[in-house]
Amino acid sequence: MFRTHDCNSLRKIDIGQQATLAGWVHSRRDHGGVIFIDLRDREGLTQIVFRPEENAEVMAEAHHLRSEDVIQVSGRVAARLPGTENPKLATGDIEVVVSRLTILNRAETLPFPLDAEVSNEDLRLTYRYFDLRRPQLARNLRIRHRVTKATRDYLDAQGFLEIETPILSKSTPEGARDFLVPSRLLPGKFYALPQAPQQYKQLLMVGGIEKYFQIAKCFRDEDLRADRQPEFTQIDIEASFVRPDDIFALTEGMLATVFKAARDIEITTPFERMTYREAVGTFGSDKPDRRFDMHLVDLSDDFRGSAFKLFRGVLESGGVIKAINAKKFAGITIGQADEMTAIAKMFGAKGLAFIKIENGEWKSPIVKFFSDSEKSGLQSKLGIEEGDLIFFGADKWEIACEVLGRIRLRVAEIQGLTSGSEQLDFLWVTDFPLLQFDSAENKWNAVHHPFTRPKAEDLALLDQQKFGEMRADAYDVVLNGVEIGGGSIRIHEPELQAKMFAALGVTAQDQEALFGHLLRAFRLGAPPHGGIALGLDRLVMLICGEQSIRDVMAFPKNNRGQDLMSQSPSSARLQQLRELSIRLVVESDSSSETTPPPQR
Repeated sequence: MFRTHDCNSLRKIDIGQQATLAGWVHSRRDHGGVIFIDLRDREGLTQIVFRPEENAEVMAEAHHLRSEDVIQVSGRVAARLPGTENPKLATGDIEVVVSRLTILNRAETLPFPLDAEVSNEDLRLTYRYFDLRRPQLARNLRIRHRVTKATRDYLDAQGFLEIETPILSKSTPEGARDFLVPSRLLPGKFYALPQAPQQYKQLLMVGGIEKYFQIAKCFRDEDLRADRQPEFTQIDIEASFVRPDDIFALTEGMLATVFKAARDIEITTPFERMTYREAVGTFGSDKPDRRFDMHLVDLSDDFRGSAFKLFRGVLESGGVIKAINAKKFAGITIGQADEMTAIAKMFGAKGLAFIKIENGEWKSPIVKFFSDSEKSGLQSKLGIEEGDLIFFGADKWEIACEVLGRIRLRVAEIQGLTSGSEQLDFLWVTDFPLLQFDSAENKWNAVHHPFTRPKAEDLALLDQQKFGEMRADAYDVVLNGVEIGGGSIRIHEPELQAKMFAALGVTAQDQEALFGHLLRAFRLGAPPHGGIALGLDRLVMLICGEQSIRDVMAFPKNNRGQDLMSQSPSSARLQQLRELSIRLVVESDSSSETTPPPQR
């Protein structure tokens, strides 16, 4: 056999026994007549020792060992000399005195050291198979395994069936951009990779499955960021004859099981609940981070008759005046102030007003417009003290809230308000808007997806075409300001689903072409149903304490959607394109050149 023990299993009780280990040379220390090597496998480290009196030939070979060489050794388990024990290692009381060495593979010059921070992420991803040897990444993948296993075990115990759904699917307008796959057998036709198994899991409910789940691969052609990849994994759940409370209880039980299995962490259930309006109005986000205060405070009533024309004009046009108190942030630098203003403009504001409180003085060009009663209202509502900085949002409710919410998070980041925090703040956010108007497209879009059920008490608003007032029977579960899952009760009646499509501007002809299979299924007796999907990558990221989902995925893409290790995406051979009836169109900078039209 290659080994009798792994590199984390030998203890004092094994002293005097013979052992065979195999792994990588983690580090090497030559102390003249003795060579010490830390041998590593996925389980841990064991110190091995080469002595000339034990085997001179083996000792000579050991002089040529380098980091990451793969070796097999056999020898006697011995106690470390007094004073040389390593309490940081589980194997720190023993060492293996080597009598036999087999070099299984040599390592060439390493692309980077495993025991040092490497800031060049592209370099790490190019050599991802090497990067995975880092103990931190190995730990993260082990935790990911525990999370998925605990999820499967929990849902199985609740009577759910794990069912796979197709990867080659149909492109339908559900939100993000699809990845398309051309068909060779049907020239000019395309599959789409699923953004989520949404329609399939609803069809499983029509099929009488009642309780379905899947650790599902999903694909969205979106711009990337720390918590987004073109392909990701979600815990997909759907059940029949359920209400939101059933989904809440199921999800809370699953998360409690997962955190216990992955990190031995007990979490408190049930989670608190907050409506969308409460979350956005108080924290400026529908995924609020409540681990620090700095709440948004509404000052609209205080400024309705204000001499400050800007505030009064906003209120007269139906907007709001809101503010946050960034405690002890009056020492803001010019660069930080410029950054905050840029954030405000990025999210729709025309500018950003603020007041510094320094040496007992309110410093801002706008203070001179405030009456004593307005200042008093600010003082009492915001709890203003020396060293504070007040940021104002004066705009439509949505813009004012989002701007202050973004600034709130940036201030917290600068001040380190959550750094080192081990608090786990779970929250349900409910009663989202059902539809949102897109002025650029001049149409209504679904906030979640077009299969989300309106709140029962808002159904009449659909016929009245008061789309902006309708709430969805939808919910998100949030952890420490990160949305880890979302779902809804679905529409199961064909008539209501057709009305929803019509509200979204989908014609009857397009409804049949794009969603005919779903509408036909609903006409054959669809049960009430609903579900939730949790982002497995984000969940594991939070459990591991990482900042990017790339650190909890084995082979992620970089921020340009590339797999640098395998050089994907890559060009296709001309023969492959011909088989798919595809001709590439090469754009030319010369107006005199003509480009042949694409075929199919």
